[in-house]
Amino acid sequence: MYEKYILPYLLNYTCGQKPFIKQRQKLVPMAKGKVLEVGIGSGLNMPYLNTSNISSLVGIDPSEELIQIAEKRIDNSMPKIDFIISKAEEMKFDDNAFDTVLMTYTICTVEDVAASLMEIKRVLKPDGKLLFCEHGLAPEEKVVEWQNRINKFWPYISGGCNINKNIPQLIEEAGFTIPNMEQMYLPKTPKILGYNYWGTAVK
Repeated sequence: MYEKYILPYLLNYTCGQKPFIKQRQKLVPMAKGKVLEVGIGSGLNMPYLNTSNISSLVGIDPSEELIQIAEKRIDNSMPKIDFIISKAEEMKFDDNAFDTVLMTYTICTVEDVAASLMEIKRVLKPDGKLLFCEHGLAPEEKVVEWQNRINKFWPYISGGCNINKNIPQLIEEAGFTIPNMEQMYLPKTPKILGYNYWGTAVK
């Protein structure tokens, strides 16, 4: 009941707050060509796509309820969008199928991060780019201690969100190179939830 009728709207509201929107505005317009958004959720990135640079968009998410919210955001200015209910670990796309994979605030909820990133690497074209924006492990020891404490129960009330994942390490362990990345605490956001990494990864 909670995960079906309450959590999707709670996630849509929380992830649509101003600090997160500002991060989306920095990254999402960089998507181009054939685009795959992993964890499209309620479609919060869709308004910030540079549609003139996009030929097609596929959005996957395991939540049917979040995709239903995303479908309501479609307008005539957007490219053709195909929504698929799927986990990142189980994508049914051909190898080298996409120019851009977009992933924002998704790694925190993925069950098998290594498998998901290997799938993303597989479906990216050789010259393709992974655009990522994620919250994760903070640089301060005291903040990390609190992240580890709170993460013992946080995933159970937040749809599987983990707040202490080492984002760049996970991406590089999957065989990606990160040529550019920025990081900071988001303003007006609790430190345990608001340490942000965003940038570009390549094969």
